[in-house]
Amino acid sequence: MYELIDESIKSEYTQDIFVSRNKNIYNGMNAKNIKVDNIQTLKEENGIVSLTYNMSMDTLAGNVSFQGQVSLKENAEKEYRINWSSRMIYPGLDDTERVRVSTSQPKRGNIYDRNNVLLAGEGTVSSVGLVPGKMNKNADEDIKKIAELLEISEDKINSSLKASYVKSDTFVPITNVSKDNSSLKQELLKIPGIKITDAKSRVYPYGEQMAHLIGYVQNISAEELEANKDKGYTENSVIGKTGLEKIYEDKLKGQDGVEIYITDSQGNKNETIAKIDVKNGENVKLTIDAGIQKYVYEEFKNDKAAAVVMNPKTGEVLALCSTPSYDTNEFILGMTNSKWKNLQNDTNKPMYNRYQSSYVPGSCFKPIIGAIGLTTGKISKDENFGASGLEWQKDTSWGPYKVTTLKEYSGNANLENALIYSDNIYFAKAALKIGADTLSSELNKIGFNKSITFPQSMTSSTFATNDTFASEVQLADTGYGQGKVLTNPIHMASMYTAFVNNGDMLTPYIEYKENAKAEVYISNAFSKEAANTIKEDLIQVIENPNGTAHSVKIDGVTLAGKTGTAEIKDNKEDETGTNLGWFNAFIADENSSKQYLIVSMVEDVKDIGGSKYLLPKVKRILQKSLNS
Repeated sequence: MYELIDESIKSEYTQDIFVSRNKNIYNGMNAKNIKVDNIQTLKEENGIVSLTYNMSMDTLAGNVSFQGQVSLKENAEKEYRINWSSRMIYPGLDDTERVRVSTSQPKRGNIYDRNNVLLAGEGTVSSVGLVPGKMNKNADEDIKKIAELLEISEDKINSSLKASYVKSDTFVPITNVSKDNSSLKQELLKIPGIKITDAKSRVYPYGEQMAHLIGYVQNISAEELEANKDKGYTENSVIGKTGLEKIYEDKLKGQDGVEIYITDSQGNKNETIAKIDVKNGENVKLTIDAGIQKYVYEEFKNDKAAAVVMNPKTGEVLALCSTPSYDTNEFILGMTNSKWKNLQNDTNKPMYNRYQSSYVPGSCFKPIIGAIGLTTGKISKDENFGASGLEWQKDTSWGPYKVTTLKEYSGNANLENALIYSDNIYFAKAALKIGADTLSSELNKIGFNKSITFPQSMTSSTFATNDTFASEVQLADTGYGQGKVLTNPIHMASMYTAFVNNGDMLTPYIEYKENAKAEVYISNAFSKEAANTIKEDLIQVIENPNGTAHSVKIDGVTLAGKTGTAEIKDNKEDETGTNLGWFNAFIADENSSKQYLIVSMVEDVKDIGGSKYLLPKVKRILQKSLNS
C-alpha cells in the first residue's frame, strides 16, 4: 500500500507510521471480508483523478459500510499515486484522531432448579492479594508461607508483584478462595501485606452435590478460542467446560457489547463508527429439585454410585447424581496442582460420570423381560413354570453350566412369585420361551442400541454383540439381567415409566416447562395389560413379607420396586469378581400428589449385602422427599 501513495504523502508519513496506523486500526476492529467496489470517476483534470468508492467490512461491532472519496495524482512516470489520508480508513477520521474499541462483558445466565433455587450464578468469593508497601522488606519467607497456604508457586506470587502497574499502595490480587474458608483467611491475615477483599465470581452453591450435572466454567483456551472464533469470544472470556455449563453455553454466555469509536488527541469521543449493545446471557431453569438432589447425594456420597429420580408421570428428572464427586468451585477458584493430581489419581474416579455409562442390570431387568413376554404372548402371568430348585439347565447341551437362584419358595413358579422372590431360573426360562429373535426385536423397540434423547450424552443400552445372542445360555442369562446386557440408568428409568403409563415409555427431560406434560418416548413399549400386571407384581415385591424389598415399605404409601444384584466377573468360573447393587422403586398410586421413580446403582456391594445395601438409602430418600 505504501508504495502506491503519492510522494507528497510519503513526506508526511514514514512507512513504519503508515503501516502501523493501518494495521493497528484494522486489527483492533478485527476487520474481515474487506470489500471495495462501485468505483466511480467524479472528474479528471490536470493529472488528478477524483474517485468515489463503496467500502464494506465486518468488524467486532458488526458490518461497517461507507462511501469514500479519494484523488489520484499522476507522477513524472505517468503512473497514478494515491493522495492518502486517514479518511480513507473512515470518512470521519482525521490524522490526529484515533480509533478505539471498547467491550462490555455480558452477565452470564444463571442456572436454577425447579423452585428457583440458584445452582450456578454470580456470587461472592474472597480475593487474596498483597499490598507491596505493607510487606516486610525481606518478604521471601512470607511469600513462601503464602505459597504454601494457597498451594500455589512462589513464582506466581513474585511475577504478580513485578507487574508494570504495581506501586507501593497497589492491591495485587494473587488468587481467589472460598468466602467460607475463614480458617485459611485468618492464617493469611497474620502475614504483613496480605489484604482480602470481596470479588464477584461464578459460584456453585451445591458444589459436589451437582458437579457432574452442572459442570463448571473456566477461562477459554487457545484451542477453544479458535474453534469458536466467530462467536464473539475474546482471550478474557470464560466458557463452559463440562456438564450443563457446556451444553447450554450458547444460551448462558450472552453477547459482548462492542463499540468502535473515534477520539480526538485528548481522548474525547467524537463519533461512533459501529456499536453492538451488550446482551446478557439467558437463565436456564431445570426440572431438578435441589432438595431431592441433596438427599440422594447424602445417601450415596461415600459410594461409587449413580442415581436418577424422575417424575414417572411427566418425565421430569428431579435428581441426577454420580458419586463420589468433586467440588466444582475449586475450578473457579483455581485448581492447585496437588488437588488436580489427587483428583486424577483417585482410584474411585470422582470425576467419572457414572450415570452417563451403562451397567449390567441384574434382576432389575426381570420386569422388562416379564413385560416383553406378556406383550408378545410368549408367556402368561399365571403360567406355572414348575419348581426347579436352586439350579437348573435346559439340557446336557449346556455342559456343566447351570442357572442358579438364591431362594426356593412354595407355590407356583408364576410371574408374580418369580418377581417377589427374584427367581433367576423363571426368567431364564421366560427368555427362552420368548426366543432370541423376538427378544432382540422387542429390546431394540424399547430403545436398546439407540442414543436416548437427553442434553448430556449417554452410553446406549445394549444386550448382545451385533444384536445376536451367541448361545442359548446367553439368551437365558439375559432373562435375569446377566449375559451381555448393559443398561444406562436414565434409560432404565424411562423403561420403568411404562409401568406407570399403561405401557408408554416417557422421554426424560431436564429443562423446566410450565404445566409439564409427558412426552412419549416409545408408544406401546409394552401392552397396557402387561405394564399393569408388572406394576401390580412389583407392588408385591414391597408389600409381600417375602418380597426382596419388603423392608422399604412405607405406611400409607403404595410403592413398587425391584432389587438387583449383578455379577461382574471375567468368566463363569471366576469367584473373585465384584457385584453391582441396584434398586428401582416408584410411587404406584396414580392419585398421589407426589410422583417419584428412583433408579439407583452402587458398585462393589459384594461384601456389604448386595442390593440390600441400597434399600434403607432409597427408603430414606423417598421418606424425605415425600415429607418435604
